[in-house]
Amino acid sequence: MTSLQAESAASPGRPHAPSILPSHAGTAGGYPDGADFPARLTAVADAVEAFLADRLGDGVGEGEIARPPRLMQAMRHAVLGGGKRLRPFLTIETARLLGGPFAGALAAGSGVELVHCYSLVHDDLPAMDDDDLRRGKPTVHKAFDEATAILVGDALLTLAFEIQADPAWQADPGVRADLVLRTARAAGLGGMVGGQLLDLGAEGRFGPANLDVDATLQLQAMKTGALLAVSVEAGAIVGGATAPERAALLAYGRALGQAFQVADDILDREASAEAMGKRTGKDKAAGKATLVDRLGLDGARAECERLVGVCEAALAPWGAAAETLREAARFTVARKT
Repeated sequence: MTSLQAESAASPGRPHAPSILPSHAGTAGGYPDGADFPARLTAVADAVEAFLADRLGDGVGEGEIARPPRLMQAMRHAVLGGGKRLRPFLTIETARLLGGPFAGALAAGSGVELVHCYSLVHDDLPAMDDDDLRRGKPTVHKAFDEATAILVGDALLTLAFEIQADPAWQADPGVRADLVLRTARAAGLGGMVGGQLLDLGAEGRFGPANLDVDATLQLQAMKTGALLAVSVEAGAIVGGATAPERAALLAYGRALGQAFQVADDILDREASAEAMGKRTGKDKAAGKATLVDRLGLDGARAECERLVGVCEAALAPWGAAAETLREAARFTVARKT
């Protein structure tokens, strides 16, 4: 029996439970290992991919009536075979730092990843950003149709909370409730969804708009930063962080989320569509509010470096043990895709 199976053995017969742990999971507690940061990032991404592929199988689960084949095919198109899986990586590495269980961290982080995937499907729709390409392949509404894409987003969002609330992965009901609560707040009206609405407003869709630096930072903290921050917080919850530990980790997550968005804005100006796997230059063309516009490219790069410093300072209590999370912050601003 693998460690993941042992952790979920208290709930026998649950649908879609993984039959094996990915072969690269070689450390104590089942955590994927890696000789360096890129190897560990890849190993975690592989574990997340396997977990999500299991959740998106065609077999009917407990309490389900049927799984429509077209819906499942489109959901797999949206989720599998692409992406860095940075959000579940942050959850898993945070839980690892605190000595939390791998199975719980994998499920919690995969739930956040499904929220992220749902947001991309809806963000690509013609009424939103109207994109034809995502991760180097047609967006869901192009590969299928708009109605299917809307339903795919709805299904991924609800599946995210089903996974986080399932006692097969989190034995403690308090942990389950906290995960669902924090993820809902990060994804909802005061977080990602609210930020998306502000982003549309910044394009001038609802009237004239000219956001200053502070308003742009608030928009980005909601639209992008909130889900990245809760990725870290989810790991803290699974890992049983104390209140001071959780506060420090949340500060790290918020700074990392802000750095990620600024780096993304820089890439939108400088990277090619081939490298990014999606259309670039669209933010400037749409008149979106970015720190590149407010600070210039050099100012935006300096802000990224400042935020990496904030991340590193927040992790100081853990010393060398938190090096992987420090590298995650550096990766966030140095990435080319």
